[in-house]
Amino acid sequence: MNAVCRDDNENDMSAGFSSLFGRLRFGFLRRLLFTWARSETIANSAYNERLDQHRPIVYVLPSRSLSDLLVLDRECAKAGLPRPVRPTHAPLDEPEAHVFLNNGHAWVNRPDPRDQSPRLLRVLDAVERQHAMEVQLVPVSVFWGQSPDAESSPIKLLFAYNWAVGGRLRKLMAILLHGRKIRVRFGEPMSMRGLVDENLGHQRNVRKVNRLLRVHFRQQRGAVVGPDLSHRSTLLKGLLRAPLVREAIAREMQEKDVDEARARREASRYANEIASDFTYTIIRFLEVVLSWFWNKLYKGIRIHHIERVQEIARGNEIIYVPCHRSHIDYLLLSYILFQNSLTPPHIAAGINLNMPVIGGILRRGGAFFMRRTFKGNQLYTAVFNEYLHTLFSRGFPVEYFIEGGRSRTGRMLNPKTGMLAITLRSYLRSSRRPIVFVPVYIGYERVLEGRTYLGELRGQAKKKESIFDLFRVLGALKLPFGQVAVNFGEPVALSEFLDRRQPGWRELSQAEQHRPSWLPQATNDLAQLLARSINAAADVNPVNLVALAMLSTPRLALDEPALARVLESFTALLRRVPYCGCVTLPQLEGRALIGYVEQMGLIGRQSDALGEILFLDEPQAVLMTYYRNNVLHLVALPALIACLFLNNPRVTRSQIERLITAIYPYLQAELFLQWNEAELPQVIEQWINGLIAQGLLREENEQLHRPDPSSGEFVLLSLLARTIIQMLERFYMAAALLLNNPNGSLTAEELEGLCTVMAQRLSILHGLNAPEFFDKTLFRQFIQRLTELEVLSTNGEGRLHFQPGLEEIAESTARRVLSAEIRLSIRQVARTSAPAATV
Repeated sequence: MNAVCRDDNENDMSAGFSSLFGRLRFGFLRRLLFTWARSETIANSAYNERLDQHRPIVYVLPSRSLSDLLVLDRECAKAGLPRPVRPTHAPLDEPEAHVFLNNGHAWVNRPDPRDQSPRLLRVLDAVERQHAMEVQLVPVSVFWGQSPDAESSPIKLLFAYNWAVGGRLRKLMAILLHGRKIRVRFGEPMSMRGLVDENLGHQRNVRKVNRLLRVHFRQQRGAVVGPDLSHRSTLLKGLLRAPLVREAIAREMQEKDVDEARARREASRYANEIASDFTYTIIRFLEVVLSWFWNKLYKGIRIHHIERVQEIARGNEIIYVPCHRSHIDYLLLSYILFQNSLTPPHIAAGINLNMPVIGGILRRGGAFFMRRTFKGNQLYTAVFNEYLHTLFSRGFPVEYFIEGGRSRTGRMLNPKTGMLAITLRSYLRSSRRPIVFVPVYIGYERVLEGRTYLGELRGQAKKKESIFDLFRVLGALKLPFGQVAVNFGEPVALSEFLDRRQPGWRELSQAEQHRPSWLPQATNDLAQLLARSINAAADVNPVNLVALAMLSTPRLALDEPALARVLESFTALLRRVPYCGCVTLPQLEGRALIGYVEQMGLIGRQSDALGEILFLDEPQAVLMTYYRNNVLHLVALPALIACLFLNNPRVTRSQIERLITAIYPYLQAELFLQWNEAELPQVIEQWINGLIAQGLLREENEQLHRPDPSSGEFVLLSLLARTIIQMLERFYMAAALLLNNPNGSLTAEELEGLCTVMAQRLSILHGLNAPEFFDKTLFRQFIQRLTELEVLSTNGEGRLHFQPGLEEIAESTARRVLSAEIRLSIRQVARTSAPAATV
């Protein structure tokens, strides 16, 4: 459907829209095309407020195509924008408001080689001659499907421009194959006046405007469609020829005394095991299947801040780092990106998912598989590192989970730094393409593996993944799953991070590029930053709020009016003092939140003569700890402030700041809170003022007072405090065990084991229905944090020595925030364990 037009006057492709025949012809062709085709505008950038419809607008298409012009005209008409086939606004005297950057494709031979569009030259000349004139160039990309080209595809060669059947036949194939999925992207308007005012001269103006438009179209195509795909066999052969892989093959031959052919076969087997086989047909198939799946399983997917990704996708290597709550995280993120016209990423998946049938589908959907450990296998390490470097250097978006595995407790896991270290080494090796990390928070109102997690939270062993899990998932479709939220956080540019962290990183010698001495600490710092950025993009849903409130009650029950008030108070507090601009909150009122969670079967109701009581039974209570932990970090700081008033009727602001500053590093390590120590005083002030505004504190005579113990406000303050009290109890347990054993008598493993046993005992004695209370991992992280802060040190035999300041921090904090009963129980159990520890 491409028209042949090669004259210098660039006759318009609509054959003279100003004539009756031209209008009839163009209208007929548009109707004919859209009997089959379907188009939509993506990213909505055409409605940018900088686009002034009262000034001349000229649309720029990358190449001559009547079908693209027909699509553009339809989308402009739908959006109420000036149409590209109508004359431009005065004083620009052009019969039509569109140009083609590349002048033409013909039925035979090559495209017209001229670089400049005659109409574009006339527009530029008019702006140069009339100093008051402004013309807005709007680059427009029309995507027929999102299928990337294959570098060695016979079909691509058949329809390449240097073959006689190029051009129009190629577009005809696109219309037939992808006409049902046409997407139009309007770029940011380019000011011709601003360009001319730089006084570069006519020839340089011509070159600059063409260069800017060509770069825009190339980057836009890369963001939406992605780079061309290598044939898989070609890519695998390239990996084996890479210098680092050849060196690893040579080492393998020497260390294992094998010939080169055998070592190469082993490297080839590793490459074949790792590499994805990205196939557009599978992506389209998965889009159809997953559209059904999401509509069947969830009431909807709420997406926030994806425009950030659309803005940075052009010209950057994107690495998505989501939290990992469910196996469907892989599918969900790729589906959302594809639906929003962004290239689906290549995904790092555990080798355990390379199951029959499922593994093949995932591999063709972009998954590449990795072993849980690379330790002791230098050849596998070299092949994997080179594969990842190839993806980065060629511009393929990548996705991996820095937590390593799925979170069974609902909280952010301590990051694993392996993939980040590989990424940093690859970037130091070649930093020509900027890398940007995009944190992604995925929040479920009911997680698909909820029943499995419930068993694991109760102490059952983790089950190995199986293809039969698919049938168990299908059996769970009858349950209400609510909605799922996907929030894109603030992007983290790797070069900017390294500039702050290691200013001289660009001057590394070639020998240092592979593994500089500062790399391990920089990788750890980056992992912590990304974990905090994921948490800072959290979505708060009704289930999270009900879990926060109900698990803070002594008997896991509240009457309906009281629960509604607690929910509204928590929501109002989070809205008054936002944790971060990326956090999203529900818009429902208290009773509506209760009704929503009740419909999902996650809370029970009991009626009596005095009213309605909401309660959690034992399975519900255990599972709700998972959903509470999703957002616990958002209320951690105000909850810690509230804790200081449980045993104290009044406290000064300076006392609050001093006590919270002392305990904050441990809280930050466990919950990945976003504020550094320099920011903390101001944040504490904001939360104190927020609690006062909510009526949960009052200030008199330079002291902060808690509400009357018989008031509803005191109940709200107490419930807020109890959201975090178990964490403080765990801290006190570890400190009490250290202080009640001779200094230097315990190893980290022994202390971790004692803490776990103590927590299990106390959970029985005090009815703490939260299996995570005695989670070994949490105690391990706390011990590591004590070591990092030099409160603990380790001698040559691995024994722990604590500093004198530990007792002051532990006891002064515990007296203010923990009940006398809990403190006494912890000290008694700690004294009982002391002799056993020294045996």
